[in-house]
Formats: sequence, structure tokens, C-alpha cells
Amino acid sequence: MPIRPLSFGIFPVPSAQDHAQLVDQVLAAERLGLDVVGIQDHPYQRRFLDTFSLIADLLARTSRITIFPDVANLPLRGPVMMAKAAASLDVMSGGRFELGLGAGTFWDAVVGMGGPRRAPGESLEAMEEAIHILRGVFDGERVVRGPGPHYPVPGYPAGPPPAHRIEIWIGSYGPRALGIIGRLGDGWVPSLAYMGPDRYDEARRRLDDAALAAGRQPTDIRRLYNIGGQITDGERGDGPLDGPVEHWIETLAGWAELLAVDTFVFSPPGSGTRGIERFAREIVPEVRAATGR
Repeated sequence: MPIRPLSFGIFPVPSAQDHAQLVDQVLAAERLGLDVVGIQDHPYQRRFLDTFSLIADLLARTSRITIFPDVANLPLRGPVMMAKAAASLDVMSGGRFELGLGAGTFWDAVVGMGGPRRAPGESLEAMEEAIHILRGVFDGERVVRGPGPHYPVPGYPAGPPPAHRIEIWIGSYGPRALGIIGRLGDGWVPSLAYMGPDRYDEARRRLDDAALAAGRQPTDIRRLYNIGGQITDGERGDGPLDGPVEHWIETLAGWAELLAVDTFVFSPPGSGTRGIERFAREIVPEVRAATGR
């Protein structure tokens, strides 16, 4: 079974107050040869910029790196307009947009913005509906329809066509969600803060089984991992990654091999670029060398 090459990126905080510093971080990531930038999507967070507007700004400032919402808030962004925005960003950037998608969380905040309150099972039903609509748009269906009940779409001529086949990377965790990803997803985007390596391993085995049951290969699905921690000059900290460069290299190489992670998305500490520079120069090449990927 083929193994994907390793990719690396950053996961900066979309703070409106720190927009200039965020731009510096993304430009540093591109300059240093990283592969992806993930932007979290919490529209109800008053201190954050709008994620899709910010991604448009960042794509316009860069020329190589891929940028994706990590992950898009489906309850507040319906799939038809989300697909339109995604395809537009992909066209304007020459194929450098992928769509991270989430079923929703923080329901009180969602309701406060006029969105629906959904039970866990209902939110996954809505996400599965949305994926079929999004996939129809991205795959070039002439008329895209959705039967509902969450997203009834009688039929519309979708466009513009994206510059490349936009992948849908899903940020969900439970067994039912993993079944949906195994059947329909192009990628899985959990976060270390919510799912440690032991739970990641158990979940990715469920994901493998779901993919095989759907007639797919597990390697059809990209495995991302949002990670964070302090890169220190010797001492170990409390978090699983807090520690010196050697600890980061050993840990990430182990997760790439044992957990089948193929994309690490690093949350840089602070608003500067020093952490990104150390990650890109001192850790990324050594993890690639240690894994042969």
C-alpha cells in the first residue's frame, strides 16, 4: 500500500488585532518551504477575522502554499455558498485551496448568530448532506441538487469550476463521524489538544475499517494532525511535544510511522516567526530524513 509523502504547515490564530503579524507568519511559512496553512473558523469569536476573507487575503499574498479553513463552520456557512466561495478561491489562487469542514460546535454561540442548534446525530446528518452538495460542485456536476432535510437544494447550475479537484478534509472525532469520513472524505483533521496519540491511533483504525468497508483504500484519505507545543533549548515541558528539537523529531517521526500521519499542522507559539523558523529549519528536514518521507 503506497505511503503518502509527509507535509508540514502552520495553524496561526486569526486575530484581527494581530493581522500584520499573522501575515508575517504565513509569508515565513511559504519562504521556508512549508506546505499548508490552516485557519480556524469561529465566526462568533469577536476578536477573530472572518476566515474566508482572511484566506482570500493570504492567498493573494502568496504564490505556492496551500491554505484551508481548519475547519469551516458548517452551521453558519451553508454548503451552496461555501462551495461557491471555495471554488472562487481555488480559481483565483491557481488551485491552492482545500476545504476543511466541521459539523459544528459551541452551539450557544452558533444560535446567538442566528444559526441552528443541532444534536450530535443531527449535525452529522447535516454534514453528510453538505458533503454530497459540495462534492457535486467540486466534481463538476452540471446541476447540483440536495434533497434535504437540512439543506434542500432544488437544483442550480454550479460554477465556476475549481482550478483543481478540491479535497474535503473533515474535522470530526466520533465513530459515526469516522464512518462518514471513511465513505466520503478526502482527509481527516483532528487536533492534538482534543485527541492525544493513543486516541488518534484507535480512531484512525476505525477510519481504515470504514474506508475498506466503502471499497476504498485507507491511503485515499489524508491524515492531518493539528499540533502545538513549545520548542525549548533542553528542558521537557508538560505537553506531549514540549521539549528540545530532538524530542520533536523523535515524536513526530514516531507519529508519522505508528499513527500514519502524513500532514503535521503546527500552531506557532506567540505572534512572531521564531517558532516557525525553528520548526521549518530544525525539525521538518530531520523528520523527513528519519522517516524516508
